[in-house]
Amino acid sequence: MNPAVSISLPVVLQTAGLLLASNLFMTVAWYGHLKYEADKAWYVAALVSWGIALFEYLLQVPGNRIGYAGGFSLAQLKITQEVITLVVFVPFAVSTMGQPLKLDYLWAGLCRVGAVFFIFRS
Repeated sequence: MNPAVSISLPVVLQTAGLLLASNLFMTVAWYGHLKYEADKAWYVAALVSWGIALFEYLLQVPGNRIGYAGGFSLAQLKITQEVITLVVFVPFAVSTMGQPLKLDYLWAGLCRVGAVFFIFRS
């Protein structure tokens, strides 16, 4: 492929992709210390989490800016982030943290689908 050729992704894919990637870092920053640093002092876990969260912000800020400039409303960006949070959190909770997969995750997801419907319908 010619490096001079530029491939432009639609705004919705750029926004969702950056928010998805940022959410991976956010989830690890928020909850990973419960498993990987449980034996460390809380302030060590906080400093490590802040370091991980830096990468979250380096992806989340441009994702929100691209989405907002591309026509997403503030509420649409927030609801999109909430849906992505659940999409990332459930596999993390089950696979990394050993939490049981519950039907409640499905019900929570369906509530988020309703939120998406209402926030994007107009």
